[in-house]
Amino acid sequence: MDFDVKDIRFADEGKLRIEWANQSMPVLNRIRERFEKEKPLNGIRIAACLHVTTETASLMQTLKAGGAEAFLCASNPLSTQDDVASSLVKHDEIPTFAIKGEDNETYYKHINAVLDSKPGYTMDDGADLVSTLHSERTELLSGIKGGTEETTTGIIRLRSMAADGVLKYPIIAVNDAQTKHFFDNRYGTGQSTIDGIIRATNRLLAGSTFVVCGYGWCGRGLAMRARGMGASVVVTEIDPLAALEAVMDGFSLMPIEEAAKVGNFFCTVTGNINVVRKEHFEVMKDGAIVSNSGHFNVELDLDGLKSISKSTRNIRPFVEEHVLEDGRRINVLGEGRLINLAAAEGHPSSVMDMSFANQALGIEYMVKSGASLETSVYPVPEEIDRQIAKEKLAAMGIGIDKLTPEQEEYLASWTMGT
Repeated sequence: MDFDVKDIRFADEGKLRIEWANQSMPVLNRIRERFEKEKPLNGIRIAACLHVTTETASLMQTLKAGGAEAFLCASNPLSTQDDVASSLVKHDEIPTFAIKGEDNETYYKHINAVLDSKPGYTMDDGADLVSTLHSERTELLSGIKGGTEETTTGIIRLRSMAADGVLKYPIIAVNDAQTKHFFDNRYGTGQSTIDGIIRATNRLLAGSTFVVCGYGWCGRGLAMRARGMGASVVVTEIDPLAALEAVMDGFSLMPIEEAAKVGNFFCTVTGNINVVRKEHFEVMKDGAIVSNSGHFNVELDLDGLKSISKSTRNIRPFVEEHVLEDGRRINVLGEGRLINLAAAEGHPSSVMDMSFANQALGIEYMVKSGASLETSVYPVPEEIDRQIAKEKLAAMGIGIDKLTPEQEEYLASWTMGT
């Protein structure tokens, strides 16, 4: 079995951490139990490009239980947990190609390694695998029946491909499931991003000004958690509706050129390019801490920052200090990559339980129904979304009401009024 991990001797430690994560993933555990009996993925081959974490390991185990042959690589150079990658190879016999801190060349070498398996399905997080498949490995496209995409950034890229007529197979947008973005993006990103920033810096958030760039579901969660830690939160936005919501939620709102002058902490969560640029770095306070929790590091204009820096140094793990000509210091966390995975462990397993339940059921749906789908980007079927929510509530020991026959009749009628 081919694989490429940092050190296979880390495997036993990784196995324990995977077991710990599994304890908080009851929905995925139930799906795995069913998959083991029914084998709905029997005989299929999946190329997966995901953050290699304990929760991802649970998903890989579920796919294998369902009969799939899965090949895994990292979707970000800094997001891999090396002990988890080793455990997947040693204990689960899942070919894994991921090393924390791998350079760009190795990153794409690993993507190509999973594509070498000649998959029938893809599972992506950010669309780098799908993009590589469509640009460099086109000879494999005829064998691809369908796929899934985990995150907002990837879905933006895939919808662009579909609009341009270059996407060659149907893909389910897992991020658009309500049991994904309502919970994973808001509560998962909110908590794990704060966790990563604090682990990297050990700075106090209380009493500081924390600038959140973007007020989508990730931005909502991050702003909520930063306020909960005692920070004064400023939001920047381009969408008037999202901006208005931020104001109504009680946050300060201003353009980034103004926020750059007052912030102590900055974090981008937009999915766009060069959100914090050279002209913004030029007016930041001494000691400003800049991070990103969007999928790619392009949200920060790091080349622009380097062009105005007279020196740089790694002052502590995951903190690169840039000294400007006038002596002010700007600190960039985790090379501008996903700070919640670069310096911390990513989302808590209890919230990834729902996200990866969507991945597992999304692939099952694609295997059963993919042949009838046209080439496009599809939402997760509503029945799957509701099934996951129902399973999550049941696992939490929480019950909800059911409509009475009278209520069902009332909702179905147009004649019954006051």
